[in-house]
Amino acid sequence: MIRWFVISTKPKKESQVERLFQAGGIEVYNPKYREGGRTKSFFPGYEFVRFDNPEQYKLVKYTRGVKRIVGSDSGPVPIGDELLSEIRAREVDGFIELAKHGLAPELGDEIEVAEGPLKGLRGIFKKDMSGQDRVLILLNYVSYQGRLLIEKSKLKKVIS
Repeated sequence: MIRWFVISTKPKKESQVERLFQAGGIEVYNPKYREGGRTKSFFPGYEFVRFDNPEQYKLVKYTRGVKRIVGSDSGPVPIGDELLSEIRAREVDGFIELAKHGLAPELGDEIEVAEGPLKGLRGIFKKDMSGQDRVLILLNYVSYQGRLLIEKSKLKKVIS
């Protein structure tokens, strides 16, 4: 019966294993995310593979770069489709979307710049801009009041 299983890969071999399974016609899912312009594996050293156990067990187990198929003494333990659906639901454009600084700010929320040269400045969230990766905030700093266009990922919602 074809089911999803978790495999453990050798260190830094996730991409190699993924390519080998794809070339062999075996469905593989290696969730990824972006950090600092680099693509990283969401579960380093692990991947999800869909195969027919026991028919394809040896083929999967002995694929170059695979350390083991995760399971118990009685064999590999299949995982439910629901788990993969939940992980895939967090993807945006093929990458897992991480909630970087907690809750996403909404219109009118007090926010604080969490990164960069303006770190620590507080303001009011005004609106999302192009592509939802940039936002407009109204800064209130001492006697200065101004608007700032900044990356959304550099903000955090102030929780009172």
